[in-house]
Amino acid sequence: MVTAFTYGSGLGATQAARHMSTVSAHELAAIAKRHCTPKNLARAGADIVDAHLDLDLVRSWGDGSVAAVDGTMMDSAVDNLLAETSIRYGGYGGIAHHLVANTYVALFSRFVPCGVWEAVYLIDSLLQNQSAAQPEQVHADTQGQSFPVFGLAHLLGIDLLPRIRNFQDLTFHRPDPKTRYRHIDQLFSTDPRIAIDWDLIHRHWPDLMQVALSVKQGTVSSVTLLRRLNNRSRKNQIYQAFREVGRAVRTMVLLRYLSDPALREQIQKATNKAEAYNGFTKWLHFGNGGWLTSRDPELQDKAVKFLDLLAASVIFSTSIDMTRALRQMSREGWTLNVSDLAVLSPYRRENVLRFGDYTTDQLHIPPPAYNPSITAATKETAKQRAGGGNPSLLVGPKSLPDAPLSRGRRR
Repeated sequence: MVTAFTYGSGLGATQAARHMSTVSAHELAAIAKRHCTPKNLARAGADIVDAHLDLDLVRSWGDGSVAAVDGTMMDSAVDNLLAETSIRYGGYGGIAHHLVANTYVALFSRFVPCGVWEAVYLIDSLLQNQSAAQPEQVHADTQGQSFPVFGLAHLLGIDLLPRIRNFQDLTFHRPDPKTRYRHIDQLFSTDPRIAIDWDLIHRHWPDLMQVALSVKQGTVSSVTLLRRLNNRSRKNQIYQAFREVGRAVRTMVLLRYLSDPALREQIQKATNKAEAYNGFTKWLHFGNGGWLTSRDPELQDKAVKFLDLLAASVIFSTSIDMTRALRQMSREGWTLNVSDLAVLSPYRRENVLRFGDYTTDQLHIPPPAYNPSITAATKETAKQRAGGGNPSLLVGPKSLPDAPLSRGRRR
C-alpha cells in the first residue's frame, strides 16, 4: 500500500521515506522492483475496480458497460526511448493512455509515445482489462478512430462511438452507387468510386474473421496489427478489406450520432469523465513536479499503473465515505433519488491531504468491513441485491438538498 502511494504520487522512495517513520527507502525500492510488476499492478487495480463496482452509489453512475479512452500528457526526462515533443498537447514527454469506465475508475492504462495514433491502443486496452466491468460501448475523441479501428472493433463486437471533430466534413459512404435517399441524400458523396465495395469484404471475410479471432485469443497483438493496417498501403488487401468494413461502420455511427440526441449526450458525458479523470490523476501525481524521472520504458509504464492504482484507491475510499454519508441521510428521512446520485462525482479533493508526514504504524491493522448499501440491511434490500436490482431509490419525507453531501473524513 505504501509503495503504491510512493510511486503513484511521484514522490519516489527517498522522498517518501523522509515523511514516514516505519519504512525505509531501501524497503520501498526493493518492493517496487521485486514485487510490483506491470501484471501485478494491473491485477491489483482490477480488484479495486471490482470492489468499487459493488457499491450501490456506483451503480447509480453506471455498470461499467460504457467507457471512454483518452490520453493526457506526462512530462518526462530528456533522452529516452519514448519521450518526444507533442504538437497536440505541447511540452516534452509521453502520453498516459487511460480507459475510463462510466463508474469513474480507469480499467486499464499504459504509457505510449507522443507520435503514435492513440486509436491503435484502444482495442488492446479493452482486451487487457481484467476487471468485471467489460465495456460494450467505447467512446473516444477524434484520435480514437480510423477505418481499420472501426472495422476491427466491429468484428470483436465492440460498439465504437467516438466524438469526431468536424464530422460534417467527413464522407458518408453509400452502400451502392445507385442508392438515393429522400431527405439525407446530400450527406452522402456522389463519387461512385468511394461507395462500399461489398464484393471485396465478401472475398476477404474469412481472412478478416481469422485476424479478429487471433487478436481475441492474443495470438496477434492488436497494436502491431493496427499499426500495419494504418499505413494506407494500397497493395495490402487486408487493409483494404478492413477499410471497407470501417467505412460502412463509421457511416452508420455518423448517422446514429446525427439522429440520436441521447447518444450525443452519452458520448459527451463519457468523454468528460475521461477528461476529469486525467485532471484528477495529475493532481494526485504531485511528487517531483509531476515529472517522470525514469528513462526506462518499463518503469514509465509502471509509473502510470502505480498512479492508476493510487487513483482507484482514493476514488474507492471517497465512494465509501459518500455512501456512509448518504446512509446517514437515509436514516434521517431524506429521499435519495437515482437521478440525484448520478450527478455526484468521487473526484473530490478536499478529503485528501497530500502533504505532511504520513502515519504508517497502523497499516498492519485490517480495516473494518464496509457496507456497500446506501440503505439499512433489510430483506427487501438483500433480495434486490441478489436479483441485480438497484436499491438506490429510497423513499423519505425529505428531499435531497443541493448542497454537497459530505466533506468526507480526512485521510
